[in-house]
Amino acid sequence: MDHVRRIAQAVLYERHLPWPPDRHPWAPGGLHPPAAGGAHAGGPWQMQTQCLVEAGPADTVDVHVRFLHVITREVARARGGELEPVAELSVDGTRHRAGQEAREREEAVSGLELGRLAGAPRVMEIDVPADQEAMWLIGADGPAGAVLRGWEELRGRVEVRAEPLRARLFRLTVRVANTTACRGAARAEVWKHTLVSAHSVVHTRGGRFVSLLDPPEKLRPLAEGCRNIGTWPVLVGRAGERHTMLSAPIVLHDHLDVSPRQPV
Repeated sequence: MDHVRRIAQAVLYERHLPWPPDRHPWAPGGLHPPAAGGAHAGGPWQMQTQCLVEAGPADTVDVHVRFLHVITREVARARGGELEPVAELSVDGTRHRAGQEAREREEAVSGLELGRLAGAPRVMEIDVPADQEAMWLIGADGPAGAVLRGWEELRGRVEVRAEPLRARLFRLTVRVANTTACRGAARAEVWKHTLVSAHSVVHTRGGRFVSLLDPPEKLRPLAEGCRNIGTWPVLVGRAGERHTMLSAPIVLHDHLDVSPRQPV
């Protein structure tokens, strides 16, 4: 799955990390809290992936949902046994600045039999509690200060279901929703409760996915009937492989190569 992470880093995450949250609150792939839509032009709070998989009822799928979580970074200087907030602090030639960064989160469920998903969907909860961590800065003369990283609560829901269409053919649906209760209406506050660059990766064991960009003619009507909301699934891996789908909030092409010479 390393190639999928390289694609996410190259064409999804790098689009968001440099953006100040007060300027780009609804970047592509950002699933914000549902209550914030009315205050901020109805930005999306859920996405849906639908694709076709040629497989039997005993074949399985693994589902990974990944996103970035905004982290607030504060810097404090040690003075008189206490920590004093500062905009930046240099310790032994290294400069530490207050600001924001992002941390990847991932939720996954494996070994889901398609036949069982047809009878009852599988639900996975996203539950990231609010928390804070400290990194102490030790200089030549002892403790010089600390970098404090904190994040807000994130909650969400992932639902996976399958629908048999014909012998050895299923329509797989993955829905991802942000269910966080966000108390603040300011854009910067909502951004902290957003699933940034949310995308899903689906892998099948024993089956093969059907390209939605270039499906076989006999499956084209069914492929065109797949309803994708806020995301689009493409095949990833070596050319010709059909075991893994990446569903991203931007339109990519099958078997994307993220080498420096390959345009995205």
